[in-house]
Order: sequence, then C-alpha cells, then structure tokens
Amino acid sequence: MVPPSHSNTIDFDAAKLQRLGYASTQRANPLHPISLADLRRQLGMQLQTSLEAERILALFFQEVQRLVPLDALVYQHPNSDLRLEFGKRASHSASYRLSHEGEYLGELIFRRQRRFDDAELGQLESLLASLLFPLRNALLYRAALRSALRDPLTDTGNRIAMDQALQREVDIARRNLLPLSVLMLDIDHFKSINDRFGHGAGDEVLKTIASALKASLRNVDMVFRYGGEEFLVLLSNTTPEAAALVGERLRLAVEELQHLVQGHAIELSISLGCATLLPAETLESLLRRADNALYTAKRGGRNRLAMAG
Repeated sequence: MVPPSHSNTIDFDAAKLQRLGYASTQRANPLHPISLADLRRQLGMQLQTSLEAERILALFFQEVQRLVPLDALVYQHPNSDLRLEFGKRASHSASYRLSHEGEYLGELIFRRQRRFDDAELGQLESLLASLLFPLRNALLYRAALRSALRDPLTDTGNRIAMDQALQREVDIARRNLLPLSVLMLDIDHFKSINDRFGHGAGDEVLKTIASALKASLRNVDMVFRYGGEEFLVLLSNTTPEAAALVGERLRLAVEELQHLVQGHAIELSISLGCATLLPAETLESLLRRADNALYTAKRGGRNRLAMAG
C-alpha cells in the first residue's frame, strides 16, 4: 500500500516572495500568524550560520517541530551523492521538489504517523522558504569542496584527499584496533600507449581504468590518483587476505576490459602491491612497503599482485 502523501514543487523565487510576506497563496494557520512569522525569521538567521548541508537540515528539522509536529525528515540530492534522514519512518508524508530558477535543489520529504492537514502544509511550505537560500549555498560549497578534492581527469580522489583520508583511517584503525590495507597499482606499459597513440589516448585509458576500479570496489572503499598512471586504493577494516582478494578482483576487471584506441584493440593490465598496517607503523612506512610490493609485481612480469613483507 502506498502511504498517503502530499507532493509539490517549491520554486526559489516564489518562496522568496513568500518569505517576504507577498505571496497571496500562503495557507498558514490564521490562529498562529505570529508564531509562524517568528519561526521564519529565526530560521532565516540560524540556517545561514553553516555551509554544511547536514547541519542545516538537522537544524531545520529540529526547529520546524516547534510549529508542526514531525516524525522524520528525508532529503536527497543525487547529483551531490547526498541522502540524509532524520527521525524515524512514518506512514504519512508530504514531499517537495526544491528548485531555483530551474536549478534542482533536491527532494525533501516530511513524515509522521498522522495525516497533514491543509493548514500544516501551508506552514511547512512557508517555512521551506527559509531553507532554500542556505541549502543552495551548502550545495555549492559541497560541490566546490568535492571539486577541490577530485582528480578532474579520472574523477578519483586527488593527493590532497588521499593524504587526509589516509591519516584519518590510520588514526581510526589504531584507536579501534582494526586492520587497514592499501593497494598501490600501476598501469602496465602506459608509456608505450602514450608514445604510440598520443597523450589523448593515454588520458582515455586512465579514465577507463579508473571507472573499472570504482565499479569493482565497495562503497566504503576509496580510490585515489597517486600520480601519473598510479592509483592507490584504501581498504578500511580489511585484512591482508581480504585485501589480496580485492586486488585480484581489480586486476581481473582491468584485464577483461575491451578498449579501442584509434580503431585498434589494446590489452590493458595493472600491477599491484598490497600492504597492511603493522602495529606502531608510520603512514610513510605503510606506503613505502606497498610501493616496494608494487615494484616486486612489476619486476616479476607485471599483471599480478604482490604482498608486502
């Protein structure tokens, strides 16, 4: 059974007029005009104190309940890979598609156990006007951060993101006594591809292999472009045995690629070195052992995985 729901589209400009008190279609409860106005003013100030979407929506969910009782708030913006859920599931919902001059700002769903009446829906729609400006700024900020931490060619993490993630995951592994493994990998004979077909073809190979790596990893795994044709895969809470299985899966995924360059089918392969964090080991030592294992794999004939000693 589909839960009873209310669906609508909230446009930024209409919401702006409503926030300023000029919307003729406002359906706020006439018994509480001061409370609604006061809450709108308060939200207008509070929500602009952060650029983090999670904090903005959590605060919005908390404050809206002072006027309209809610059990849950769900927000998703697929383009930003963002889905947030606060509270607990309930049978009745009111959903809104948020937009600004045609710019999609995501989907917002209010949930609770009893049905929303028209007055409450009017109040929620009025309060949404206070959310759109801060939410749009938060999405722009999130996109800027993501861009700053991504390699523009392969859409994997860059060195800045890698350094931050490695230190964070090492600290977590030590604090919770969890295994942590890394895979250092290199595209075999990449220089010959550039020399034979040009750097444009080499860029396409990098993108193709990066996509294959990401498609073969779990959501919790992280892949970074280490430099040139080298990538690093960070495997949290992963033993050496499990990391070796992941590495072999990546090797096979690349080996099975059918890639054409200027009408010519070329064989692609990678070599990998695997290392697992040792007790009291430094991050520099972990990366050095993974790099040494990668060198062993390449020296042993390429298209293979080697484990660090």
